[in-house]
Amino acid sequence: MESMLNKLKSTVTKVTADMTSAVMGNPVTREFEVGRHIASGGPGMCWRIYNGTKKSTKQEVAVFVFDKKMVDKYQKFDKDQIIESLKRGVQQLTRLRHPRLLTVQHPLEESRDCLAFCTEPVFASLSNVLGQWDNLPSPVPTDIKDYKLYDVETKYGLLQISEGLSFLHSGVKMVHGNLCLENVILNKSGAWKIMGFDFSISSTNPSDAEPKYSCKEWEPNLPPLCLPNPEYLAPEYILSVSCDAASDMYSLGVVMHAVFNEGKSVFQVNKHDIFKSFSRQLDQLSRLSPTMLNKIPEEVREHVKMLLSVTPNVRPDADQMTKIPFFDDVGAVTLAYFDSLFQRDNLQKSQFYKNLPKVLPKLPKRVVVYRILPALTSEFLNPDMVPFVLPNVLLIAEECTKDEYVRLILPDLSPVFKQQEPVQILLIFLQKMDLLLTKTPPEDIKNSVLPMVYRALEAPSIQIQELCLNIIPTFANLIEYPSMKNALIPRIKSACLQTSSLAVRVNSLVCLGKILEYLDKWYVIDEILPFLQQIPSREPAVLMGVLGIYKCTFSHKKLGIPKEHLAAKSLPHLVSLSIDNNLNLNQFNSFMAVIKDMLTRMEAEHKTKLEQLHSMQEQQRSMNINTSQTNQSEETKRTPSPGNQIDDVFGGSSGSAGVNGKANGNSASAPQLNRMSLTLEEKQRLAKEQEQAAKLRNQPALAPQSIKPSTPSAQAKDLTSCLLNNMTSLGSLSLTSPPRPGLIQGSTISAYPSTTPMGSMVSNGYNPTMGFQTGGLGMRPPGPGLYGGMATTTSTPNFGALTHNQGSTNTPDMSALDSLFTSNKPKVSLNQMAPPKPTPGTTATPWLNQFGSAQPSQTAPMQGSPLAMGGGTSGFGMQANPFFSPQNFSQPTAAPGMNASGGLRHSSSVNNDLKDLFG
Repeated sequence: MESMLNKLKSTVTKVTADMTSAVMGNPVTREFEVGRHIASGGPGMCWRIYNGTKKSTKQEVAVFVFDKKMVDKYQKFDKDQIIESLKRGVQQLTRLRHPRLLTVQHPLEESRDCLAFCTEPVFASLSNVLGQWDNLPSPVPTDIKDYKLYDVETKYGLLQISEGLSFLHSGVKMVHGNLCLENVILNKSGAWKIMGFDFSISSTNPSDAEPKYSCKEWEPNLPPLCLPNPEYLAPEYILSVSCDAASDMYSLGVVMHAVFNEGKSVFQVNKHDIFKSFSRQLDQLSRLSPTMLNKIPEEVREHVKMLLSVTPNVRPDADQMTKIPFFDDVGAVTLAYFDSLFQRDNLQKSQFYKNLPKVLPKLPKRVVVYRILPALTSEFLNPDMVPFVLPNVLLIAEECTKDEYVRLILPDLSPVFKQQEPVQILLIFLQKMDLLLTKTPPEDIKNSVLPMVYRALEAPSIQIQELCLNIIPTFANLIEYPSMKNALIPRIKSACLQTSSLAVRVNSLVCLGKILEYLDKWYVIDEILPFLQQIPSREPAVLMGVLGIYKCTFSHKKLGIPKEHLAAKSLPHLVSLSIDNNLNLNQFNSFMAVIKDMLTRMEAEHKTKLEQLHSMQEQQRSMNINTSQTNQSEETKRTPSPGNQIDDVFGGSSGSAGVNGKANGNSASAPQLNRMSLTLEEKQRLAKEQEQAAKLRNQPALAPQSIKPSTPSAQAKDLTSCLLNNMTSLGSLSLTSPPRPGLIQGSTISAYPSTTPMGSMVSNGYNPTMGFQTGGLGMRPPGPGLYGGMATTTSTPNFGALTHNQGSTNTPDMSALDSLFTSNKPKVSLNQMAPPKPTPGTTATPWLNQFGSAQPSQTAPMQGSPLAMGGGTSGFGMQANPFFSPQNFSQPTAAPGMNASGGLRHSSSVNNDLKDLFG
């Protein structure tokens, strides 16, 4: 790989060095940039041909350079002869101006190292094209190596040479003297041009009808560059030292033979013994074998044979050769007509351009692109001819590659895009819009092509607007979406609203209907459908166009109309249009069919939505119930704490559970459902509801809290409540008090003041003016125990086993006093606080009958100190509580006492029983 790069580098360096050394210092380089070496030509292939550009105008040219180093091997005299011959030929070419002669752009310039002049752009010499690659760069350019002449190029090239000779012979009275392959140059467009006038001979009597030419004798000792090519010279030039116009016609015959025989001339001449060679050639020409001409087309073979005749008078002249049937080929005639266009008027040109599309497909692409296209684009300067030329240019563009189109056609089309007159230009471009959008680069489409379409929509010509609206759907898929949305659609809408032509308005609606599929759904709903309601016209065709857009939008699988829009805007608009008096029966039926389809779909979608919402609500409700039951079961399984026990007594736990159950039920998440038919707003609302439910579900469960009753303000005392509180405090007295005297069985109770205070003093809650004294024992909150759940912390005698007299069987009903309890205490009916019925067969103790049974304390040990009535201290005065006066209670006959376990025990004395019980 490295060796290849080095070889390429050395080749480029060598070529650049050769070019630089050859042209350096020549005045041509002041005005022209010299490019790469592309071809060779001229006498002896001595001229190197370079491409170049003019510095001031950037015009493309060809630079012919003769390097004087090529003649260093000759003597000074010979070198001077060669230089003078070459200079004479270029100077003669510069003076002559004809389409068939090579055009000189800059005259010959000489420097110490080279000769140089500039001509029109050149491709190569005919000798190069036919395989003679002398003085060409190495490697040989690919375009020359692979170049093959088409028949139409050969025919028209030979015709061009004949016309050039006709100009020289008839117009200038000159004989070329060295017509050969190397002196025929193909310019960049493929035209054959004559050069190499080094040995041209002018007439000595140009004013006479029969010109005379003086010919020089052949000098074999001169260098080859000082002599014409002997293989193309007529025999009389060498043998009789005479020449005339017929001598050039002989050379033309040899050129024609060489063109059809891969560059080979008729005879090979020995340049060292040229007279002998020509004498032998003369004999061969007199009996020319048909096999020598078998490669020449039959229709021109006889003419070539005549041109190669040894008798000059038999040879046809140049004018006659231009009129032979061989050159009547349609391609050659077409190319010839292009070369003579400058002589035609507009009418003749227009007729020719109208018929040209029939001929173009028959011509080779290279001929069309490099010969015909430049002639066509040159007519763009004539606005009247543009409508006739433009279809042919676009036809050629279809056969070109994208690169050829951008390089050869688009630069000439860009100014035409901006022309608005004549109007046929817009029509032609609109008809070929798909071609333009396919091959034109995006930037040029945005800057040149689409503005032309916009101008067509705004054109004053109704015909242009109609054609534009009809053609737009055919290339709408090639237009970028932003350009369509922001520029094209607004102009179509404007054309529909502002025009007074019914055809333009209808075509606008039809155009919109056809390009709906290339638009976004919401753009159609927000822009196109509201536009339909702005159309003031009520012609049936316009109404049907509006219906068509609605129908296309509604039924298209990509678009569609939401049911909200159907209900609020589309259906009301269509219903109002459907009853227009201008509609006939079929048109009305078309409206009703679309309206019914819309109603059916709207009903189905909304029904599906409601069913889905109903299903979601049902599942949400079911989920709430399941969540509530789960929370309740969790509350049931939770281990109660002392605080919770208090809440259970006062009903706080059930309230808390209800609150938690409600909260947890509301936080249940709804299941996910199929919401394909729901609108975006409904889906957003459901998503917010589920998010709120999820937040509630993630919150920690509410723990039940005990409710502490607030201290009641001073108000009127409830005597019944005070009585119950005092009765409760009787059971809370400590058994550690000093020994009391024995209980007196009778109608009076002796009371002793308490002498030993114990623990913290706790008020019994009763009014101090009633004469109660403070107990010496602490109390805990009432629990299930004596007197409706009140229990003390001290050990009390178990009087539950003591019963009333059997005779007292009727229990008084105290339920009427239940309402006297406060709301913050557990409700225990007074029937439950009534003394138990006496056990049959026993006799109740009168003193004990005043009290209900008491439960022994579970927290305090039994104390040895005896208690007075109900566990109260001896300081508890009887007069303080009239309900405990012995005379206020019935005292039936004494009953046997009870033991500590609750069983009846037969004893002689109640006092003995109490002593046994309290120690």
